[in-house]
Amino acid sequence: MKPSKQIYANYTLEDFEVWKLLFNRQIEYLEDKVATEFLESLEKVDFTSDRIPNFEEVNNTLSKYTGWQIITVPNLAPADIFFNHLSKKRFTATCWLRAIDQIDYLEEPDMFHDVFAHTPLLSNKEYTDFFQKMGQRAIQVICEPEKVTMLQRLYWFTIEFGLIKSSEETKIYGAGIISSKSEAEYSLSNEPTKLEYDVAKIMNHPFRTDVIQDTYYVIDSFEQLSKSFDQIDTQLFS
Repeated sequence: MKPSKQIYANYTLEDFEVWKLLFNRQIEYLEDKVATEFLESLEKVDFTSDRIPNFEEVNNTLSKYTGWQIITVPNLAPADIFFNHLSKKRFTATCWLRAIDQIDYLEEPDMFHDVFAHTPLLSNKEYTDFFQKMGQRAIQVICEPEKVTMLQRLYWFTIEFGLIKSSEETKIYGAGIISSKSEAEYSLSNEPTKLEYDVAKIMNHPFRTDVIQDTYYVIDSFEQLSKSFDQIDTQLFS
């Protein structure tokens, strides 16, 4: 049974080994491929390879920058619960780590994905402004499945699998890419389709969760995301 609360003393030597291996491997690989904003945020939250993040300490740090918090859940949260937490500046995260023999592939998100890949950018004001507003819109339409699906697509192609223009280069900010070396390598290659950020296209673009993506959307900045809610509202409410 997966834990619903982080009990730091319960982490094993294998857990620390898994965290260190994944952290070092991804940092080394992503250093020149990930958005500057992510690297800056990683420093803010003070994540290192030698220590699994302590949620209480992380929340104290996040509260100073944006007021966000991470809360522990055992598995993926249903859409209504997930978006409700987002609307209140809370991100749901697992606190368990994959086993050493699952180091390269995992069917469901573990703590490395949720915490290493998602949490640092919760210290970025413009990024979290977009995140919270998405949650607020979702709560408004939570009884309309088609509109919830539109917002899930927006989440997927930005927060999970988004790319960003940085110093004339295309870089990674989506957590689903950050936590996967194979997805990171593929997303920056010439093979997939890369499109400019377009709310209408994204909200009508179905996705699959069980494959590497074949299309990515590229934003100019996190400010572009936070300023796109007129377009988002047009899709949801017109």
